[in-house]
Amino acid sequence: MSDWIGDVFTSDVGWTHLERLVDIGNRMAGSDGEREAAVVTRDALAEVGARNARLEPFEIQGWTRGESAIVAGDEELDCIALPRSPADRVTAPLVDLGYGLPEDFAARDLEGTVVMVRSDVPDYHDRYIHRREKYYHAVDNGAVGFVYRNHVEGCLPPTGSVGTDANPIGEIPAVGVSNEVGARLARRFTGDRIELEVDAETHDADEPRSAAGRTSDPTESQNVHAELGPDTDERILVTSHVDAHDIAEGALDNGAGTAMVVEIAAALADREDELDTRVEFVAYGAEEVGLVGSSHYADHTDHGTISAIVNNDGVVGNRTLSLTTHGFAELEAAATDVADRYDHPIETVPKLGPHSDHWPFVQHGVPGYHVKSTSDDVGRGWGHTFADTIEKLEPRTLREQAILLTDLVVELARDERTIEHRDSEAIAADLEAQGLAEGLRITGDWPYDE
Repeated sequence: MSDWIGDVFTSDVGWTHLERLVDIGNRMAGSDGEREAAVVTRDALAEVGARNARLEPFEIQGWTRGESAIVAGDEELDCIALPRSPADRVTAPLVDLGYGLPEDFAARDLEGTVVMVRSDVPDYHDRYIHRREKYYHAVDNGAVGFVYRNHVEGCLPPTGSVGTDANPIGEIPAVGVSNEVGARLARRFTGDRIELEVDAETHDADEPRSAAGRTSDPTESQNVHAELGPDTDERILVTSHVDAHDIAEGALDNGAGTAMVVEIAAALADREDELDTRVEFVAYGAEEVGLVGSSHYADHTDHGTISAIVNNDGVVGNRTLSLTTHGFAELEAAATDVADRYDHPIETVPKLGPHSDHWPFVQHGVPGYHVKSTSDDVGRGWGHTFADTIEKLEPRTLREQAILLTDLVVELARDERTIEHRDSEAIAADLEAQGLAEGLRITGDWPYDE
């Protein structure tokens, strides 16, 4: 019965797929590269034995990065546009708000300014503050431009989208700058008028192709689907996202997650007779521009048939798995059982995590994990920068984690393992109690009636 463990530990299926993904190049939502990544993922799932492997397309708001610049004094400083920033040029005084905590915005008059904030939060603050929350605090307080400064050293400007579901293109121009450029701006130009310019193209569904490197329909993305196990109404979703930001390989975020889905599928194909519940593999498109692919699927599928979600986004970066369990005690128990079975640590975090592709389901009470690796660092590390490359990851870690996650999926698929859905009201109450509601409201992501 344990032969499968040796097979997974010597498998090159997942790592080979990761190499294919990073070698594609640009996997930005709506690009030719994103579609190629979806196609090779569909084919990989079929090759390992999953059935009904297919692509399901959907429309998105298209956005293509151009050249951007910050001019301060007589200097032009390096920066990159944040995806879905509007194309615009503004000249205004620079205000450095440091960490950009909510109270920092409330304490200053920001009308008509360009606001700069760091990408991390201090140790003393009680929660992580997402980039989009800081952006919309700046918008709501009258800023005309937004500069997002990486807290990680190494001359790495960070990327990451702005915009909301209702209004996908943001309201003020936004750029990312490296830690070092941010330090120079803060030291030399705080209070001075600077010029911030973003060049970008946006593409609606009825607009023709107008630039090289985009698909013939630049507003289309796609989700990848495949299945294993019995043909039950109930199903377990094992998920990831195939898209990545256009500035990097997207190895950790999220080539590794998609490679993990393929590796788990390969392992489960050899254990299919142990599955009491159907397992559906989904590799979403357009996650990096607002969870568009997973939100599309959540809007068009029956939540009541989903027993659990195992969403892989951030795996393989470190050797120990960290599973956010969103207050589902049964999910924590299943992970603990697997950890005990292998005498191998698995961190469980019972709090809510309203980012990544589990959230469009979990916010409505569907049981779901966010599966990633433990980290002592705040923020994304190499993620969302040029430095998110494959040589920072190890095949050994992928294989070890695939063994644990494969057994976790088998455990979740057992008839004896029942995981109750939660009421949306309970999720909303937890968001309030954990201080997360404010951020979701300001970014337009609060899904509940007030």
